[in-house]
Order: sequence, then C-alpha cells, then structure tokens
Amino acid sequence: MTDWSAFIQAHTEILSPPLVPELRLHLASAVTPLWHATEAFLERTGLPPPFWAFAWPGGQALARHILDHPELARGRSVLDFAAGSGLVAIAAARSGARRAIASDIDPAACAAMRLNAALNGVAIEIWPEDITGGTERAADLILAGDVCYERGMAERALAWLRSQTQRGAMVLLADPGRAYRPQDRLEELARYRVPTSRDLEDSEMREAVVWRY
Repeated sequence: MTDWSAFIQAHTEILSPPLVPELRLHLASAVTPLWHATEAFLERTGLPPPFWAFAWPGGQALARHILDHPELARGRSVLDFAAGSGLVAIAAARSGARRAIASDIDPAACAAMRLNAALNGVAIEIWPEDITGGTERAADLILAGDVCYERGMAERALAWLRSQTQRGAMVLLADPGRAYRPQDRLEELARYRVPTSRDLEDSEMREAVVWRY
C-alpha cells in the first residue's frame, strides 16, 4: 500500500496558488519529479494522473470568489466536488462554513487534502468515494471547478449537479473554457484572470468564469 502522505511530501513543494496567495498547498513545480512525470512513468508505477498536485484555473477562481464573498459559505455546509488538492474546501472553511467537505475518488488526492488542510490550519471532512449516485442533497452549497475537460466526466458530473440544484442546493461551477462546459442554465457571477503555465495549459493566462448553475 502506498504511503500517500510521504509520497506527496517527497514529490511536491509548499507553494501559494497565484490567485489565492493567502493559502498554501503541496504542489508540483518545475523542480519536482511530478512535474516531469510522463504517462509511461505513471503507468509503470501504478499512479493515477496527479491532478491534485496542480491548482487548476477553475479551482483558483472558485477559491478566490469564496474568500472574497465569505457570506456564500458562512454558516452553510459546503462541498468541494472532485476536489483534487482541496483548495476550494479550504477556502470555504476559512470563510466560516459550518461544514467544509471535499470529495474525490483518488486516494492520493484525499491524502493531499488532509495535508493541505493542516497546512492552512483548518478542518475539512473528506469523502473518498464517487458521490454522483447519491439521491440526497449533499450540501447547501456545492462548488465544482474544472470538471468539464473530458466528456464522460463532464456528463456525469453535470447531471448530478443539476439534480442537486433540484434538491435545493446552490451550485457554483467554475470553468476556464473547457470543451464540455454547458451552454445553458448558467448565470455568470465573476471572471478571473488566472496565471498558468504553458506546460499545463495552452497559454500563460486563462480566464476562468464562476457561474451559478
């Protein structure tokens, strides 16, 4: 069994995402092995793609929006869906959420969330399973960043998010122009220019939009 906490601490640096400098995360950088990991290396070592090791534009935009508008999270149960690093859940906890929850099916992501929450001095709940089959309202506020990059993932996630709005949850979706973002049922709340790397994105700056779904 992989000791994910030890792996993460050995293969990342503690850095602040550019749009959310008040928070710190264990992230891959140009000087860490994960940054240079190839698909062949990941397959050979049995590692899933380390999405948790990067602060993606949508997640940064959601975290910034929640920190700038803490009334959205204050006193509520807040779920960071497909949370990766847990950045958005950490921002919700900082903003006074009654419960800050992060869900992800990747065990490495779950370990990263624990480390990152401790690094920022907050407590979050971690749900290490696929929650898209649930029929109850998962939280008062559901935050989903960067879930529209792959067709299968987007279709499943968006169907579940729609069902959550029907159960009375507020759903905020943040996306930097991915191919499978929905084209309707969206109310724009804010736009953020997020510095990125050409090693991860197709430009050095992406515009991420926060939508109410």
